[in-house]
Formats: sequence, structure tokens, C-alpha cells
Amino acid sequence: MKRYVYINDDNLAQDLYCDNRISNRKYTIWNFLPKNLWEQFSRFMNQYFLLIACLQLWSLITPVNPASTWGPLIFIFAVSAIKEAWDDYNRYLSDKKANEKEVWIVRQGIRKLIQAQDVRVGNIVWLRENDEVPCDLVLLGTADPQGICYVETAALDGETDLKTRVIPSACMGIDIELLHKIKGVIECPGPDKDIRRLDANMRLFPPFLDNDMFPLTIKNTLLQSCYLRNSEWACGVAVYTGNETKLGMCRGVPEPKLTAVDAMIDKLTGAIFVFQIVVVIVLGIAGNVWKDTEARKLWYVRYPKQGPWYELLIIPLRFELLCSIMIPISIKVSLDLVKGLYAKFIDWDDHMVDLETKTRSNAANTAISEDLGQVEYILTDKTGTLTENKMIFKRCCISGRFYGNENGDALTDTELLNAVSSGSADAIRFLKVMAICNTVIPVRSKSGAISYKAQSQDEEALVRAAARLHMVLANKNGNILEINLNASLLQYEVLDILEFTSERKRMSVVVKDCQSGKIFLLSKGADEAILPHSHAGQEIRTYAETVEQYAQLGLRTLCLAWRELDDDEYQEWSLIFKEANSTLIDREWRVAEACQRLEHDLEILGVAAIEDRLQDGVPETIATLRKAGINFWMLTGDKQNTAIQIALSCNFVSPEPKGQLLMVDGKTEDEVCRSLERVLLTMRITNTEPKDVAFVVDGWALEIALKHYRKAFTELAILSRTAICCRVTPSQKAQLVELLKTCDYRTLAIGDGGNDVRMIQQADIGVGISGREGLQAARAADYSIGKFRFLKRLILVHGRYSYNRTAFLSQYSFYKSLLICFIQIFFSFISGVSGTSLFNSVSLMAYNVFYTSVPVLVSVLDKDLSERTVMQHPQILFYCQAGRLLNPSTFAGWFGRSLFHAIVVFAITIHSYALEKSEMEEVSMVALSGCIWLQAFVVALETNSFTVLQHLAIWGNLVGFYAINWIVSAIPSSGMYTIMFRLCKQPLYWITMILIVAAGMGPVLALKYFRYTYRSSKINILQQAERLGGPILSLGNIESQTRTLEKDLSPLSISLPKNRNSSVYEPLLTESPNSTRRSLGAGAPFDFFQSQSRLSSNYSRNCKDN
Repeated sequence: MKRYVYINDDNLAQDLYCDNRISNRKYTIWNFLPKNLWEQFSRFMNQYFLLIACLQLWSLITPVNPASTWGPLIFIFAVSAIKEAWDDYNRYLSDKKANEKEVWIVRQGIRKLIQAQDVRVGNIVWLRENDEVPCDLVLLGTADPQGICYVETAALDGETDLKTRVIPSACMGIDIELLHKIKGVIECPGPDKDIRRLDANMRLFPPFLDNDMFPLTIKNTLLQSCYLRNSEWACGVAVYTGNETKLGMCRGVPEPKLTAVDAMIDKLTGAIFVFQIVVVIVLGIAGNVWKDTEARKLWYVRYPKQGPWYELLIIPLRFELLCSIMIPISIKVSLDLVKGLYAKFIDWDDHMVDLETKTRSNAANTAISEDLGQVEYILTDKTGTLTENKMIFKRCCISGRFYGNENGDALTDTELLNAVSSGSADAIRFLKVMAICNTVIPVRSKSGAISYKAQSQDEEALVRAAARLHMVLANKNGNILEINLNASLLQYEVLDILEFTSERKRMSVVVKDCQSGKIFLLSKGADEAILPHSHAGQEIRTYAETVEQYAQLGLRTLCLAWRELDDDEYQEWSLIFKEANSTLIDREWRVAEACQRLEHDLEILGVAAIEDRLQDGVPETIATLRKAGINFWMLTGDKQNTAIQIALSCNFVSPEPKGQLLMVDGKTEDEVCRSLERVLLTMRITNTEPKDVAFVVDGWALEIALKHYRKAFTELAILSRTAICCRVTPSQKAQLVELLKTCDYRTLAIGDGGNDVRMIQQADIGVGISGREGLQAARAADYSIGKFRFLKRLILVHGRYSYNRTAFLSQYSFYKSLLICFIQIFFSFISGVSGTSLFNSVSLMAYNVFYTSVPVLVSVLDKDLSERTVMQHPQILFYCQAGRLLNPSTFAGWFGRSLFHAIVVFAITIHSYALEKSEMEEVSMVALSGCIWLQAFVVALETNSFTVLQHLAIWGNLVGFYAINWIVSAIPSSGMYTIMFRLCKQPLYWITMILIVAAGMGPVLALKYFRYTYRSSKINILQQAERLGGPILSLGNIESQTRTLEKDLSPLSISLPKNRNSSVYEPLLTESPNSTRRSLGAGAPFDFFQSQSRLSSNYSRNCKDN
């Protein structure tokens, strides 16, 4: 929908569009309570607990005081609500600060100072140097006579280099005094979030101009949150305000990501719910049968002869309320709390600080840390991610002559220096294109030194190299460029700029020589975007071979070209280009078509080669993560040979003969089909051999493969551990991430630029590098790091620890709830299956909220292995990737443990106290004490590394249990008056506790000893080596068996997961040989020194013994 902005017209600006009030708040004072409750109760589990709490208000069926459920429920809801309120209050303060900033506007020809929130669409806003732009403005005037100003857009896109903005041609020459009275209309599209594009038109009313229409682009705008720099003043008309600015449209809460652990917990919760319903039905039927048979025979049980119609539902509902604690009400709050701590551990990690920029790692998403430990595929950008993005001009080829080949540096090549000093026409034209065809801004300091501000590191490298070779870009004054060449001044007028796009892959400028009046088109770009447009008769084979030669050295290449334009040709084309820039519909496509009309019959001048060095630690990081079983894909827009050389140098793939590269290429469907078939056949054969195989595909072939041969390409993706995808677009990067996700792989995407944002947001985990291309990727990512090498620690240390801790915490939460519930069920068998509760309401509420929560929360400090050991043996990440610590099998172990411990507690308690004619409250307290003692020892046994805080939490909580109950026992109205005092004085009580601990923990300790001694996992062996203090043996000496894929693997064959036989430590009562999310096959222990391709659970993963 179009909008019409009337410039400097207060009457029309008042009510058509929103004001400039910024609001990022989620709630208001009036809607906070209902809206927050609605959000919380939109979750099924909360609805379930609310239903249970409401049923407990029915006194006829509730076995306990409703406070036992309402208390924890209100507490948990209150914690969530307070957190939301605090976050929203901080957003309110931030909005208030921005809204109340003072800005200058023009009203009725007078400059006034108002608050930013009062700016309206159509108002003229006046900015001074270093002012923040309060809304989206179209420039009308600047202090510079040429209508130029400079803005810093770091707050918008993270790019720190200054950008040039220019007033529309319609406003050129308007005096500063007349700007207060300017009138006109701007036709622009409705609000959108594309910060790199604006397709609009402007008309100024007489007497300024006679209704002529002028196109507007993003270069004519100042966007909200940018800062005016190096310019005395600027003014513009507000076109988008408030939350309708481009920045405001970009705001919003991203879609929450569901981790594999969360998905598993949901499945286990569903299974427990089904089990609970079955138990309720069985016990409900048994209770009704016992009531109608045995109960009526007992003189002290006075059931009415005829009850109400709902009588049969009373006992089942009582058991439903009694068994509702099977699902721990506190699990979500506990997980949210510890996940927040995981994120803080990443923020606080001093080993992940980029010392060069002082940039710390940051976890923007606090909910997915455990997924880091289950990553299977890493998809990475190349430039700025694997490399430093510090471009250095190294070599060039000018008119067939090579410079820099001997010493590796063209800037010190005497032949090139002599060619420039002697005025060689070929060399001079080549350097002119390097110095002029760009958007670089020269900035002269007070001392006279020239520095350059560039949006592209390639352009900055070319301009600096040209300056070193005496072709100095000295000044940009509006459209006039000044070039110093060997002490002589050259001036060129920039007539038009044909901007670079990822589709065109080239940039051109049309310039006019101010001395001769001749018009030239200067172009630079990728070889496939420049060489095919050369004029007929020019030999381009030399340049194509040069590009290949430079690419083999891992250098980035750009082809440079130019041609002279006739005045008539330019004037005719200029009208087409202007018309294309003026349209509001399909402007981008029409501009590209207009550019195509001019960029032909080019004279190729030569090839420039730029070096982009690898970051420190990249090869080591990739090698380590590959040992951990993680597969790597490189997605880059660079040329194929350049990408291959970088891949070889950073351990993506091994060189021949150990490694093998398979090419997927072709320009037609048939060519791509044949190439895919050939590569797939080779891949199936080589998967039976210990060979490192990778496939290489370019953007053109990838487009055809994804569109027409998606099934075959999916099989290729599954079979290959490594892929190198060249010349790919941002949308293709996102498509590849989605492809791997559909195969049920956990993906991590890492990049550093704006072109990586879609890929980062599409992946299960997005990691952004705070690099030289700005902070766009880092801001869009779940995690941001300063260097690629920190990825190793992020995954192996933080990801692995987070997964292990969450796996324990979630299963322990179910264990403690099932333990108390099973005791309640056992008690029902000696209480007439009536649904009577053994425990009182206060004990149940304290059990869930206080007694069992504190010790387990300190599990966030637990480390099964030291960080050093984890980094030395990355292969152990396999246990996390395969989901070996949290799955139905391990959960069955915890389920069995809770059942066993419930039997122990109940049997010993009943035999010790029930026959002694003890009070019901005494039996209840003994059973509860037994549960607390057992859980203290369970947490202690499962803890691998103790700290003072953990000891304090585990044993201090046990002391706290007695302290709380002594206090409650001193209150006459508590229902527990003097009970704890009496129990603690009885030797039988302490003997009972000792018996419960011995009987409950004895088998657990025995099983653990057996596993550590006779069925040690790799983790167990490393733990033993750490505790003995000796050297850690190579895991290869322990298990050297390799595994291979089945030779008869059929394309996309489907098979059921097989059992795993490699042993892993798991809880009591489960051997768990088949506990895995993805199977490697029967009888094939995981090989820690040969990481093979791992097929999705949807595809064949069968393995054979060697």
C-alpha cells in the first residue's frame, strides 16, 4: 500500500499516520495480568495443573489440602510473571529514554525543539553533527554544498564504516533559508523492514520545481538510530515514524527454537501422562470394587446404600489428584533457570574473549545451550568466518602480463612500478578502474594523511593498492572525484553508479573526464560476470586461465574492464535508467535490465588477486570438531578453486590420495543429472573405504539439483561428511540448512555478514562472528563469538556440559516426583484403595518447592570430565550427539530407580512403624525423611565434581529439612505438633533412616562398581585416569574397531534403528544398550579415531564389523 507524505504540511501530517512514539513493550498496566495468564495457560502442562488444582477445590474428592497444588502453582506462575514484568519494565525504560529525546523540527517556518515522540510524518527534522536520527528521513539539505553527509549505521546493521548519503537531485541548490518553506509530496511504499532498499519518488511544488518527479533510493535517506557524522548539519522530512520505521519493522520476538532435549522431555511427559491415566483407571476400578465388596462388610466404614450418580467417579478422581504429582510441576521453571545460567557461563568465559577487539562471547538465546552438544552438521561461510576478512592486494595480470608472481607481492614488483612511472596506457587504465570504480570515501586528517572508509574490504584493498602505485583517490566532492597520478591532478565526474548485487555479481560506474569530456564505463566483478561481456574479438582465454591460476593459490579474484561511451548512447541509456529508478513496481528488476543494456562490449583490462588469510586456529578447530563426529559444509559466494584451496588449507578435506573431491556441475538438467549419478555411485563405493570424500557444487548446479533432483541430492548430502558449495546466494544457503534439518540432523550455521543472516536464522543453532563486515550476523544469531576458533570451546565444553546437566536435571525431576507418587500408590493398598494420601499438604508442597529443588539446581556446576580432557578427546561428544544420556531407555532406568526406592522406603517404614501403633503423621514423616535422605545420596552419587557450594546444597538441604520440620513441629496448629521432636529422640527412627539408605543405595553402588570395572565406557575410563592423576591413555588403545557402511546401501533405503552395544554409564535398572536417537548398527562400537558419515534415522545407518 502506497503512502503519500506531504512535506512541511502540519494539517495533513497530523492524523494520517502514527506518531513517533517507540513502543517495544509487550504489556500495559491494564492487560499485563490477563495477557500473561493467557500466555502461561496456553501451554498444555499449565492447563493440566490448573485442572488438577481446580479439582482439589472439590472437598469430596480431594485427598489433600488444595494448597499442596495451588501453592506451587501460584509460586511458579508468579516467578514467570515477575520475570516477564521485569523484562517489560526494562523495555519501557529504554523506550521512554528514546521517546523523550529532544529534536529540532520546522513548523510554520520556525525551528522548534520538541520531544522525539511528537515528530509526525511530513515534519522537517533538523539534525546537528553527532545527533541520532529520530525516525526515517528523506534528506532535503546538508551543510555540504554538494548535498553530501556521512552517517554511522552501526546501530542499524552493525557496520562501523561511515556511509555517504546525498540529497535528491530535486533539492540541489536550494538555499538553507528556503528549506524552512519547502513544499512537496513523496510517494513511497508502505512500511517494510528492508534497510537496504527504498523505491520512492519526490515532487516539489512551485516555486521550487514545477511538479517534476525525481526518484529516491536508500542513499537519499537517513534511517532511525543512525548518527550524523562529519557533517555540520542536515535536514530531512519524516516519512516513517514510530514502530513503522525500518528499524521498528525489524524488531520483534523470533520464533522459539525447540531443542532435541525439550522434544524428548515432551515425549517422556506424554508417556508418563498415559501411564498415569492407566494407573488411575486401574486403581479407580479396584477402589470401587473393594468399596462394593469388602468395605461394606466393615462396621466402621459407613458408606451410604445409595450414592449420587457421580459416585463411581469419586475414587478415580481422587487417584487422579493423588497421582498428578507424577509430572513435576516445577520442571519448566527449573530448566529455564539452569538454561539461563548456561548462557551466563558462556558470557563469563574468559577463554572466549577476542583480545584484539576485546569482544566477549554472548548468548542471546538462553534456551538452546544443550543443543550445542548435539550438533551434527556445521555450515559455515568462508570470508570473514574462516578467514580474517583483511584483504591484501597480492598479484595482478594486466593485458596478459603478470605482476607479483616472482616475489608474491605486486606492489613491490619493479616491472609494475616502472610501467606506472613510464605512463603505460594499459597499467594506467587498470589502476584508474581500481581507484574509481567503488564506493570508498577518502577522509583527510588534519595532518593531510588520507584514510579510506569502505563498506567492502575488497574495494578498500584495491583503492589502497592503487594509492601505493601512485594512483591516489584524493577527494570526493559531490559527484567530482580527484585522482592524484604522479603529482598530476585528474578529475572525473560520476554520472551514474550501477550498484553491485548478488545476482549481477559486478559493479560499474559511468564517469566523465573533466578535461577531455569523454564518458567511460568502468566495471569490476567476478570473472563469470565480466568475461562473457567482453567485446567481440578480444582474447579472454588468458584471463580465464589467470583466474584459475590465482584461485589455485587461494586468492580472491576480480576482473576489471572498461569501454568508452558515445554521448548519444549515454543520453539514450540515461533516460531508461532514470525511468527504471523512478518506478515503484519491480524497480530492482528494471534497474538490473537497464544495467544489462550498458554493460556489454567491454574491454577486459586485467585481473586483480586479493589475499584473505585464514584466522588463527581455524585448521585445528575444524580438525578437532571433525574428530568429534561433526560434519562440515562450506557455503561461499567465492570461486570454486578459491574455495577448494581454502578448504584444503583448513582441514575441511584431506589432500590426495587420502582425500577425494567429487564435482557436481552442469548448466542443464541433463548435465546435472549425469553428474549427480556419477558422484552418488562413487560415494556409495568409497563409503566402504577409509577415505575422506567431499563433493563440490556451484550455485547454478545447486539450483537445478534442489529444484529437479532433490531426492538424489538429499541422498548425497547424507552420504557425504563434507561439502563445498561455491557461488551460492543467501537464499541457497538457507535452503541447504533446511535440507539437512528435514533429514533430522542438528545443524549449526556460522557466518559474519548480512548475507549469512537467513542461513543463521534457519539453522537449529545460529552463531554469528563479530567481524569486519559488521554485527548483522551476530545480532541475528543465537550466539555471537569473536573468532571461529571459539566454536570448539562453545560446542565441546559449554554444549556438552549443558546437555549432560540438563539430561540429569530433567530425569531427576521425574524421579523425585515418581518416588513420592509410588509411595502414595502403595499406601492405597493398605488403606482400602480409597485414594487417601499418606502425606499431608504442607509436606507435599515443601517437598516439591524446597526439599528436592535446591540440591539439583547446583548440578549446573557439575563436570563429569575436566575441560582439558574434553578438549583433548573430542570423540566423547558422540554420547551427546546420539542422545545417550536422555532417551526412553535411560528414562526407564530412572523410572525403575524411583519404583525400587519407593518399595524400599514404604516397606521399611511400614514394618518399622505401622505395627507399633504409631500415629499416621509419624509414619508419614518417617517415609518423607527416607525420601529426603535417599535423594541426598542419589544427587551425591550422580555428582562427578564436588565444590563447596554443592556440598552445602546437598547436605545443607538435609539439615534444612530437619530445621524446617522442627519449627513446624513447634506450632500447635500445624497438624504436626511435636512429631519431629518425638521422632528424633527415637533410636528406631535413625536406624530406619540407615536401613533405607543402605537398602536403597547398596544396589546402585554395586551396579555402578560393576559398570566401572567390567563395562567401562570411554567416559568412565577418562574419569578413572583423571582421578588417578596419571596420563590419559589414548582411546584408540581401548577400542580400535572400525565401522563401515553396508556395501549394499540402496538409495534412500529406510530401515529401523538397530541396537548399540557400546556401553555407557546410565542409572540403575537399565542396561540401555539401545538407548539412542540415531543408531549406528548392531555390534559396531563407536570408533573414536575414524569419524564416518552418520546417516539420519530416516535412512540406513547399518554398520558391519571389520
